[in-house]
Amino acid sequence: MAVPRKKTTVSKRGMRRSHHALKHPNLREDKDSGEFHRPHHIDLETGMYRGRQVLEPKEKF
Repeated sequence: MAVPRKKTTVSKRGMRRSHHALKHPNLREDKDSGEFHRPHHIDLETGMYRGRQVLEPKEKF
């Protein structure tokens, strides 16, 4: 079994883990309604995607 020769320093360990941080999701503003949504996803309230009606809109209770 492979065993490392030397202890990994705190600096090297931190550099390796630097991209593990959580990032906020990308949000885009809708041109018509002005609401924010994730890019390349269907707007579930209106059922629109790229200017086309792809789903029936959800009914509000």
